[in-house]
Amino acid sequence: MKELGEAINQAVADSDRVTDVMGRMRASGHDVFLALEATIGFTSDGATSPAKPRRELHSSGELDITSQDLQFLRSLRIAVNDQK
Repeated sequence: MKELGEAINQAVADSDRVTDVMGRMRASGHDVFLALEATIGFTSDGATSPAKPRRELHSSGELDITSQDLQFLRSLRIAVNDQK
């Protein structure tokens, strides 16, 4: 897990696009810092935890979304249209 976190951190640090955008922001007079949060989950031997069921796509392409998912999306100001 630690190695994966370091790899993600290094990938962002090495990103020319991230460096460019942050550089332009600094050049326009802004103090910039970047904080990322990643949730990494894994299971062993293909087993899933009963507490966190795996989300599956249905053949129609729909995704089951829980109330926690909706709350999270709304916190990011992402609207979800529930058209059935």
